[in-house]
Amino acid sequence: MALKVQIPTPMREQAGGSAEVVVTGATVKAALDDLTRQHPALAAKLFDNGKLRPYINVFVNDEDIRYLDDLDTPVKDGEIVALIPAVAGG
Repeated sequence: MALKVQIPTPMREQAGGSAEVVVTGATVKAALDDLTRQHPALAAKLFDNGKLRPYINVFVNDEDIRYLDDLDTPVKDGEIVALIPAVAGG
């Protein structure tokens, strides 16, 4: 099953400049594992000791995975996974 992960601008350098990466996986975790297998430099941006960094928001078809099954959220062929880093400022 193939789906796309949208890469935010601050992480594109670690994704070889790609704005989207096609990955496979039945869950968000499996999809992100495939993403970091293809682009290992993204792993440090996304995960800390195996846990998703708190400032990284993940959406599946515009739904925040924190309100679904978190990293165990199932994904289907053709869905879009968006990585949205939190932004703070004043």
